Amino acid sequence: MATAALDTPGNEGVMSPPSTPQMWMDYLSSKLASRSGDYKRYGEYYDGKHQRMLFAQSKYRTEFAHIFERWNDNFCGLIIDSVNERMFIDGFRLSAEPTEDKIAREIWQRNRLDSESNSAHLDAMIQGAAYAVVWGDDQDGKGPKAVVSIESAEHVAIQYKPGSRHEIEAAGKFYVDDWGRQFCTLWWKDKVYTGDWKVGGYSIDRTELNPLGRPPVVPIQNRSRLVGEPMSDLATVIPLQDAINKTVADSLVASEYAAWPQRYVTGLEIQEDENGNPIEPFKVAVDKLLQAEDPAASFGQFAAADLSNYVDLVDMLTMHMASVARVPFHYMLKGGQPPSGDAITSAEAGLVSKTRERMLHFGEAWEEVIRLAIAVENSGQLQEEYEAAEVIWRDPENRTEAQHIDALLKLQQLNVPKQQLWQDAGYTPSQIARFDQLLEEEAKTEMERADKYQTQAQQQELELAKQGADSKMAVDQANIKAKSAKDARKPPQGNSGNANRQRFEK
Repeated sequence: MATAALDTPGNEGVMSPPSTPQMWMDYLSSKLASRSGDYKRYGEYYDGKHQRMLFAQSKYRTEFAHIFERWNDNFCGLIIDSVNERMFIDGFRLSAEPTEDKIAREIWQRNRLDSESNSAHLDAMIQGAAYAVVWGDDQDGKGPKAVVSIESAEHVAIQYKPGSRHEIEAAGKFYVDDWGRQFCTLWWKDKVYTGDWKVGGYSIDRTELNPLGRPPVVPIQNRSRLVGEPMSDLATVIPLQDAINKTVADSLVASEYAAWPQRYVTGLEIQEDENGNPIEPFKVAVDKLLQAEDPAASFGQFAAADLSNYVDLVDMLTMHMASVARVPFHYMLKGGQPPSGDAITSAEAGLVSKTRERMLHFGEAWEEVIRLAIAVENSGQLQEEYEAAEVIWRDPENRTEAQHIDALLKLQQLNVPKQQLWQDAGYTPSQIARFDQLLEEEAKTEMERADKYQTQAQQQELELAKQGADSKMAVDQANIKAKSAKDARKPPQGNSGNANRQRFEK
């Protein structure tokens, strides 16, 4: 048993927490098993493998289930994908020094988290949570390198410390390999316990030290509430999806039974065979004409069923689903001209806000993942200067390239730094880091090319300019010397020298 009842007065029925690794392993495995049904159900609705044909009567199911068993009209995948396709992580800001961001980029790329993070966001929105496990690998003997693995909520269970919604007390991973063998891993305190399935439950076979001193599991939760478990984005739309399936199923049955006009004839004697069974009087076909010799016989036709009522009901249900899921109406199968320009921006405002909200919750988890990964490579020591780390998300709003660049040029007039404009333009931190180097290399190449490939006319202009400068300098020096000689020949100045000056000038 994972827990035991307390015998103290007033605590009747209260269960004590697990106190041994084996008790924790049993508790977490039972906790995971109790939720596996919901996780599987949400996954099937996303994949479109849920119950499709919901008939009001069993005879309809008997008659039509085999005909429409592959039929699928699933909007659950659209609701999840419309948000997930707008979320992409470009990088991280670890501290005030941009050069330190390279550490996070290296860890991110080494663990293929460009694609793995997309899978984590997808599963978190479908099942309510996904998990990242951070560990170290020292295969080359040069120190541990952080290894980040993304795990499904179907394989991982966690337990928070009493009174906390962030500190994890214990975490367990349970999975089955391709040969059907079941394995388990438990992180508790400063130890790691591993084992496999024995008769009657999981059994711990090996114990190792955990250098981080805490469970290295980070929950990536979908908009978690203050109380209760994080919910799937499909929880509120599944009833509407079932209603749509039921309505469309009824319309398919109606199209089989009542959409084809039924004909009737009155006043006609019914013929029977030797067994007393009625004989069909007419073989109805496109090129057949119905006639009867009895003048009392009359023919008629029932009106075909109007299926537009089913169409209107499905449209109403899809609009309700779009409102609940905050998906633009034009994403659903509604007729009309799709919006464009400012109209589409306004129509997608709710979806963009929903996406930014998911970024807020998922971003907190990825910041913790990077901090733990750096701690793994730093002998288990968390770096306090990275507590302010933040995720750089790509802009979730879809705009034309012309609108985007025009907005950036206007921001440049407000003296926004060039690095920030590059980032807002959608360039990744790796690309931005190379821009300065590429610009410097381009300027150097242009200078070398200008010096090497000067035209003959340009060289002559340079020579003439040089000669002109030399001639002008010689003329200026001659003028200076002549003026100095003339000044030396002048007679003394003043009243006493006026006569001598007049004689000299003559």
